[in-house]
Amino acid sequence: MTGTTRSSAGLDKRRRKLLYHCWHRGIREMDLIMGRFADHCIAELSDQELAEFERLSDMPDHDIYAWVSGEQPVPERYDGAIFHRLRAFHLGGG
Repeated sequence: MTGTTRSSAGLDKRRRKLLYHCWHRGIREMDLIMGRFADHCIAELSDQELAEFERLSDMPDHDIYAWVSGEQPVPERYDGAIFHRLRAFHLGGG
C-alpha cells in the first residue's frame, strides 16, 4: 500500500511516472512528504514546474529530508518555487 489518495487516471505518462516515484522513495517519511505533495498538485504543474519537481525528486531521500526539515541549507539549484511549495505544504500539514 502506498498511501496515495490520488488515482493516476487522467494523468499523462510523465506525471504518472513522477507520482509513482514520489510514493516509492525508499524511506516512508519521504514517501509521505513527496507523495502527499504530488497527490495534491501533480495535475496542475506547468511543464517548467514539473521539470523542477522531477529534478528535485531525483535527489537522495536524506538530502531532501534535511532540506525540508531545515537541518541543512538547500543548494541554490534546488531552492526554487517547487521546493518552497513542497516545504510549505509539508510544514502546513498538507
